[in-house]
Amino acid sequence: MYILRMIMKKQLLLLVMMVLPLVANADAVEINGIYYNLIAKGNVAEVTSNPNKYTGSVVIPEAVSYQDVSYSVTTIGEIAFSGCSELTSVTIPNSVTTIGYSAFYQCFGLTSFIIPNSVTTIDDNAFYQCTNLTSINIPNSVTTIGKSAFAGCFSLTSVSIPNSVTIIDTGVFGSCKSLTSVTIPNSVTSIGYSAFGGCTSLTSINISSSVLNIDRSAFHGCISLTSVSIPNSVTGIGESAFFGCTSLTSITIGSGVKKIYGTAFASCSKLTDVTCYAESVPNTSSDAFKDSYIEYTTLHVPSALINAYKAADPWKNFKSIVAIDGETPEPPTSPKCEKPTISYENGQLKFASATDGAEFVSEITDSDIKKNYEATVSLTATYNISVYATKSGYENSETATATLCWIDATPQTEGITDGVAQIAARPVLVKTDNGFITVEGAEDRTNVSIYTTDGKQVGSVISQNNIATIATSIQPGSIAIVKMGEKSVKVVMK
Repeated sequence: MYILRMIMKKQLLLLVMMVLPLVANADAVEINGIYYNLIAKGNVAEVTSNPNKYTGSVVIPEAVSYQDVSYSVTTIGEIAFSGCSELTSVTIPNSVTTIGYSAFYQCFGLTSFIIPNSVTTIDDNAFYQCTNLTSINIPNSVTTIGKSAFAGCFSLTSVSIPNSVTIIDTGVFGSCKSLTSVTIPNSVTSIGYSAFGGCTSLTSINISSSVLNIDRSAFHGCISLTSVSIPNSVTGIGESAFFGCTSLTSITIGSGVKKIYGTAFASCSKLTDVTCYAESVPNTSSDAFKDSYIEYTTLHVPSALINAYKAADPWKNFKSIVAIDGETPEPPTSPKCEKPTISYENGQLKFASATDGAEFVSEITDSDIKKNYEATVSLTATYNISVYATKSGYENSETATATLCWIDATPQTEGITDGVAQIAARPVLVKTDNGFITVEGAEDRTNVSIYTTDGKQVGSVISQNNIATIATSIQPGSIAIVKMGEKSVKVVMK
């Protein structure tokens, strides 16, 4: 029923959205068959809806020109391709950072989709009910995947969630009923409401030890799931989290679980074994195992807690409560490599980690390296850097990121007689962490300012000793614009 209610709500939203293009496109301009909203501030363009619907293959350029002004295409706007049932493919350029709300809602003709590694945000309902979509890549640049972004993609068989994502939001993969397996990366801390609800072909899940919370109905109705292991990091298992997982035979509950909410494992009718490593009996709703026939199920717990479980509801209703064999503790989780630091000296990037013997896996992308079609090419010499530490027997570290660019230093004029001054380019490293932006390498007394993408200044400081550090209120995953003198670069907040 919960899936049906979600679909009915989305269909109601679609009825409302059908009239939106009549208003939203009032100021849109059509350039080579694609409609754009042109934004003078920043000279950027967003792709918007076509009153006659897009069909066939659409190739979006990195920039468009209108009335002798060039605009960079940065956004696939809200409902831009919504309901374009005859659309078969879309090529998105590396200039795009955001795929907007319901951008490809019910594009039934799409079978595969490549998201470029410039995209950081996939908004709510972005690919909702693209029912014939079988594959999609989500690059490591993506930090935010909105609610129900891929819900109802019935033909989607596999998906790779990048390490840059921290939250699997409400209904992201809801009713992806061809999805067979999912690995949740170490970056994820929360699995949201009905994130995988109704994934009826899902046979296995690997929940990483970074997950702290499994929200209500997260795996509701995953009828092919046979076993599940809740890691030690999880403290709460939400209401109906595994409700109706009718093939589930075994459950392992980690030592950190303190609360199990109502019907969390209800209607798991084939359940035969439950092992709970919790350090004390979890606060458990009386109907957590409703209709799971636990009177025929064996419960394995630490021997010191057997009597406590025998006195607690609903645990006391299990067929038998026995000690975990030899009180063997749950296999310890591997230690995690320390997050690396990034520095730049004498023309070399240097990575370091507090984990001795760690190796580093880095990726460096250059926004200048791309196909161009114009006679003049602007070179910005800006590099986006990401790196994580790895070591045998250790979990990979969190990913550190930075942006390396060059800005013109003050020209040396003293002693010059021929009127020609040499201007040296200074390397500058921009790093973000926990809401702070640090600029290393800026010339002393350089004004460093921080802006949001809508042009609002949120911080400013004068560099000292070649370093400027600014605290901002910009949310993690959002884009910040760092301006150093006349040089501006975009960074993703961490």
